Amino acid sequence: MNIHETAIIDPSAEIGEGTAVGAGALIEAGVRIGRDCTIAAYAIIRKKTTLGDAVQVDSFCVVGGDPQSIGFDATLESTVVIGDRVILREAVTVHRPETAGAQTVIGDDCFLMANAHVAHDCRLAKGVVLANNVMLAGHVYIGEKSVVGGGAGIHQFCRIGAYCMVAGNASITADVPPYVMAAERSEAHGLNLVGLRRGGFEQREIQDLKRCYRAVFFGGGNLRKKAEEAARETEFGTTPAGARFLSFFESGKRGFIQSTRD
Repeated sequence: MNIHETAIIDPSAEIGEGTAVGAGALIEAGVRIGRDCTIAAYAIIRKKTTLGDAVQVDSFCVVGGDPQSIGFDATLESTVVIGDRVILREAVTVHRPETAGAQTVIGDDCFLMANAHVAHDCRLAKGVVLANNVMLAGHVYIGEKSVVGGGAGIHQFCRIGAYCMVAGNASITADVPPYVMAAERSEAHGLNLVGLRRGGFEQREIQDLKRCYRAVFFGGGNLRKKAEEAARETEFGTTPAGARFLSFFESGKRGFIQSTRD
């Protein structure tokens, strides 16, 4: 380990082999940090936070801070869990849950750029990218390999499916189905074809997703009902990707983004 002499580390904290801690960094009680991590100068890791292996926490990050919730009881115990190979750039904030025993989770291989904010009770799956100044409200879920553009804001309790692309400065107040591009104020703009091709999806899966997307989003109407109807037809959801797209509409609290095309 390479720990700067000015770092402030609680005796109860556990720090893995090969981890470096920079000048003035603060690591509070009960923190667990894996192997080969880098905690930069003046980063703050709050109590009982867990970091996996090879995590990079840049300067002025605050990981595990109290939720920004009026009336929150600071004596309540909850945690933040950061997976392996996660990168948190300058001034990223990740808040612990407002529910006792709960976890705010950042999955393996996520990349959070400067000033991104992850509020209490959020869950990010593997490989999520948040660009600069992204704002996630409480209880947001983001599926694997999704990308959220700079300055975008996501309303509390929204779900963003896997392999989505959310445009910069978008305002998302409803659920975004997997594999879809979202922009402006909760608008669907077709499938994330670039992300699908980069993700190694086969042509038959992409064609199935195109059929499913058209069946649900084109022509107006109740999206949940249209997804249910499509799922009963043999021509839709013929691949796991298509079935996943249709099943997304079975749940959720916020409704769904709407297509800009009739």
